[in-house]
Amino acid sequence: MARTARVVAVSNRATDGGHEDRTGPVIAAWPHSCSYAATGPALAPDGDPVASEPPDTLDAVFTGQQQHPTREPGAVFRADVVDTPLTVEELAKLVERDAAGAIVTFGGVVRDHDDRRSVQELEYIGHPTATTVIAEIADEIAARFDGVHALAVSHRIGLLSIGDVALACAVAAEHREQAFTACSELVDEVKRRLPIWKRQVFADKTEEWVNCP
Repeated sequence: MARTARVVAVSNRATDGGHEDRTGPVIAAWPHSCSYAATGPALAPDGDPVASEPPDTLDAVFTGQQQHPTREPGAVFRADVVDTPLTVEELAKLVERDAAGAIVTFGGVVRDHDDRRSVQELEYIGHPTATTVIAEIADEIAARFDGVHALAVSHRIGLLSIGDVALACAVAAEHREQAFTACSELVDEVKRRLPIWKRQVFADKTEEWVNCP
């Protein structure tokens, strides 16, 4: 007579339909390989009974809890627009966490040329809503990516010289892929949505506005 078993995956989010159950199928493969006549996988919320049949009708109940990466509440530790010098190092220091396995940073630096023209200096002008917008972007990125422990982003306005940091970002996460992806998305969203406009002054004293509405 075949031994009987029931396979149950314990996951609050999968039970609610908000997350795919990836644990149940993995658990189910094992009892079948050991000649159990297994039913399931079924889903149950954490803390609830894991088997609907009375225990004496089963030879075994196989359970597994689905784990989900989490981020710390309030993962955004800085999101602002400033008129003072920036360094990537200061933001990286803000996001250091013992639980983070990777810290990825980005520094957008003023270069000395644009489209083969020599650049002398840049001026960034920010809309009054810029600080609100950059904070919204940071919150969205922190919430969107699992495994992100801490995030910081800052954009500078005013007159900048060659080599100055205009945009600084830092992301601390469980693993490097999470940190790289979140940091890249953060930079892209800031570049796309932040209402800041750039005036480039060239070596021949001509100037050009970029991203100006």
